[in-house]
Amino acid sequence: MKILVINGPNINMLGIREPGLYGNQSYPALIEFIEKSAAEAGAEVECFQSNHEGAIVDKIQEAYGKTDGIVINPAAYTHTSVAILDALKAVSIPAVEVHISKVSEREDFRQISYAGKACIKRYEGLGFEGYRQAIFFLCDKLTEKTVESKE
Repeated sequence: MKILVINGPNINMLGIREPGLYGNQSYPALIEFIEKSAAEAGAEVECFQSNHEGAIVDKIQEAYGKTDGIVINPAAYTHTSVAILDALKAVSIPAVEVHISKVSEREDFRQISYAGKACIKRYEGLGFEGYRQAIFFLCDKLTEKTVESKE
């Protein structure tokens, strides 16, 4: 099983950027955590981060036919990117939205999630643990589908 983890703008600045909201751990620590979580779930994982909307859209499109599930933290693009929403809808790969902070309790403009409209589940406010839960959820969901299709 192959899982693509996509992180949007400024996630590469973890540990530096607003530690009160996002914690003190670095982006390399997040990648290590994701890789360990995927190994525990029995999945192969690829991590991708970009500050550029088009690069994220390209990565989603490239996943078509190659990836079983997507974990996405669109970061600021959550609230602005119809392009990322459309890319997720186009590839029809099961996707889970993740946010390190509790977005639902933040500013009014953060209350809409375009990407989330194409996701089957959302984890927020759990820090790095949200990624682990998203990976395990996808693995369970994808395993169910495989079993169903064999019956």
